[in-house]
Amino acid sequence: MRTLIINGDDFGLSPGVNDGIIEAHSKGVLTSASLMVLAPAAQAAAELANDHPELSVGLHFVDDSPQINDPTYAADQLTTQLERFRALTGRDPTHVDSHHHVHARGARITTFAKLVEPLGVPLRLDGQVRYIGGFYAHTRPGISNLRFVSPEYLIHVVANETFEGFNELGCHPALQADFESSYLYEREVELATLTEPGLREELDHLDVRLASFHDWALSDAS
Repeated sequence: MRTLIINGDDFGLSPGVNDGIIEAHSKGVLTSASLMVLAPAAQAAAELANDHPELSVGLHFVDDSPQINDPTYAADQLTTQLERFRALTGRDPTHVDSHHHVHARGARITTFAKLVEPLGVPLRLDGQVRYIGGFYAHTRPGISNLRFVSPEYLIHVVANETFEGFNELGCHPALQADFESSYLYEREVELATLTEPGLREELDHLDVRLASFHDWALSDAS
């Protein structure tokens, strides 16, 4: 069975992102989210997550400092953010990933895999859940092509890049662009795609089962 988790990154970044993720979950096909625990709207995101228990919520680790290459520093920062996650949500994350995939660059993936292992949850790009990153409008820095976040392209990606077992499709929906970023209006387009009428039925026709990281924890994959 091909199983697909559709995960919204940047949960907690702003009210607009929070609302977009919840709308994509309640009215669309999004099944999971990754929480930026130090972001301005993190508390509100945690409260929204508690109101939507079917939404699996992981830790979206954030740190772009040069010290992240130091395993001791990485461990300290991950511990701090993990403790904040627990304080906000009252539970452990269902998965761990990072902003701009900083944890997976070079030797860092080995460091973070060891740090996350005691949690018993997937770390993005560690091989436990196949990651699909093609649903993203920026083809290169500063160049945006909305075709790559259209409903037609989403179906194309799912049809061709979802394999047997658990897969994760990353996305970045938002209801409104109420923060500074190089990726803004594209998020509103992503939300429209993720809530496109009939999309869930099209995924069913591809014989792809929508799931969350809650389902991964209950499966043989864990």
